[in-house]
Amino acid sequence: MDFIPTTDEQKAHMLRAIGVSSVDELFADIPEALRFQGRLALPEGLSEYQLLAHMRELAGKNRHVDELVCFAGGGAYDHVIPSAVGTVISRSEFYTSYTPYQAEITQGVLQSIFEFQTLICQLTGLDIANASMYDGASAAAEGLIMACSQTGRERVLVPESVHPEYRAVVETYLRHQGIAVDTVPAPEGAVDLAALDERLGSDVAGLLMQHPNFYGHLEPMQEAADAVHAAGGLLVAAVDPISLGLLEPPGAYGADIAVGEGQALGNSLSFGGPYLGFLAAKQELVRRIPGRIVGETVDSEGRRGYVLTLQAREQHIRRHRATSNICTNQALNALAASVYLALVGKEGLREAAYLSFQKAHYLEARLKARAGGRGLRRRWNQPFFKEFVIETDLAARELQRRLLDRGFVAGPAFSQVGLEPQGALLVCATEARSREEIDRFVEALAESLEE
Repeated sequence: MDFIPTTDEQKAHMLRAIGVSSVDELFADIPEALRFQGRLALPEGLSEYQLLAHMRELAGKNRHVDELVCFAGGGAYDHVIPSAVGTVISRSEFYTSYTPYQAEITQGVLQSIFEFQTLICQLTGLDIANASMYDGASAAAEGLIMACSQTGRERVLVPESVHPEYRAVVETYLRHQGIAVDTVPAPEGAVDLAALDERLGSDVAGLLMQHPNFYGHLEPMQEAADAVHAAGGLLVAAVDPISLGLLEPPGAYGADIAVGEGQALGNSLSFGGPYLGFLAAKQELVRRIPGRIVGETVDSEGRRGYVLTLQAREQHIRRHRATSNICTNQALNALAASVYLALVGKEGLREAAYLSFQKAHYLEARLKARAGGRGLRRRWNQPFFKEFVIETDLAARELQRRLLDRGFVAGPAFSQVGLEPQGALLVCATEARSREEIDRFVEALAESLEE
């Protein structure tokens, strides 16, 4: 159908239909002094062809992992994504659908969310999982709020080794809820258990531990769980889902709540989003869980069906009774995670984790051999999974620039996330990196230090 411009007569008819005499009358509640006067300084409109060319030009200014070799970590990772993931999630019934509100008529979407919940429970070793969260950071904050709600306490502990952006989101979420956030030192790149014991008390609701932590190091999760439980608090474990192919699941060491960033599960880097958070918990916390849960049931004729249940959110109940104000779930990203996990299976996930572990350790050994005498050193000598912190006498941002010139991306630099020292930089290797790429990266880094 051709586009038909609205005539003055049609505009007048529409205004009469809604009971006003002019467009200005629609904005009568806004003081005239606050209204914009004149015309916006906008450029002339473009044709479709011109607009596409302009957008391609803008997009071409970005550099991405199809042209750069990615050794960056810090919460977003370049893992192998099977082609079938993109094929499934680009089907129109998934790609164009939003999170369901008229739930009973969207059985396919509900089933996909139910499968996601099931897979997250299997991955974390916990009893229940919700339909997904906005991202790993907001999931961590919601997990601590759950701990406060369950225990009736108003203080939580967060080690320095937790991702600084997670810590910032936690502070933002909890600041206006009367919940105190205390920081636990991690001077050697992992939580200081003695300092943790000193801060634990009868007023502590929960402890957030990241494993592997922001620095890539493994944390003493069993000891931390025992300590916080002895004080009557809950353990919130923030985990890398790929690491669970090798490491114990949170349920095995006594975590009450598990959260994390699900981007590594079949979701591309996408210049930083959209991503998805996951949240799982023990059965006794089911009434505290934020967001929504999809349940499986049968209809009046005994046929299997899916329904939304336990939507304890402010749109559905009184605001003061809501456990969270999360308004949606990341349905398409969660579907990608489900398809990825179904495709790779237990053995494939273990292989992705094992290869990431092996290649990261090969990277560390090669860096030590090639660039160890050129001012490069590991910041801490801690066991790690797939990433670790290097430190040089060169400012990390300058080192990143020199690496980009040679076709590699690494980081984040500590200075990018508000940490010291200026020369510290995260490097990461996943199963997607080849031996040849690792060797070239090591050579590029050594050359960058020699400049």
